[in-house]
Amino acid sequence: MVTQPVAGEFKAFSAVCTHSGCTVSKVANGTIDCPCHGSRFAVADAAVVAGPAPRPLPEKRITVTGGEVRLA
Repeated sequence: MVTQPVAGEFKAFSAVCTHSGCTVSKVANGTIDCPCHGSRFAVADAAVVAGPAPRPLPEKRITVTGGEVRLA
């Protein structure tokens, strides 16, 4: 899951919810949302905003070059 919390700053996180392994489905209103049980994670650091997820989404290393975002 790739977010842009601030213009020009990109972050990437695992798309697997830390609650029960569902795939997070959308980014909206400042959160990354899981459709299975309602967990929400902050777009800036993937911290848990609303549970039942027990931990943040793991961050992934990325590079941004020429408008392309790639896993590092």
